[in-house]
Amino acid sequence: MTSTDSADPLLELLAASARGPRREGLFAVWLTARVALDQGLVPPLPERAQRRRIEALERRLARLSLSPPLRRALAGTLALLRDPGTRPAAMALQQLTAPVRETLGEEAGDVVAKVASRRQSAVGRPSTAGR
Repeated sequence: MTSTDSADPLLELLAASARGPRREGLFAVWLTARVALDQGLVPPLPERAQRRRIEALERRLARLSLSPPLRRALAGTLALLRDPGTRPAAMALQQLTAPVRETLGEEAGDVVAKVASRRQSAVGRPSTAGR
């Protein structure tokens, strides 16, 4: 399983949505999920690379038109992702579920919940990229 396999349903929602704040919100959640999922790669990304990815994500999210509740939720998720390790990634995605459900709809919230549960179940089990 690659790290992006779990985030693919978010891409499907993104492709099906019309331009506007909902689409930008889905894009922001997809980017965040990819960074969170990649924290559990084996072998892990170097710490410097993880820091740079989170900084790049933060810069990209700042340019998107997001609802205030989603923006706050993503800021909290970024704070958890800055903490090294795989457990914060699963927790960050789990905490993102309710705001996503509220701002982007039930279907998007369900997808994020599934991504979070897959990440949680993968803790302690190696995942690899490119296989």
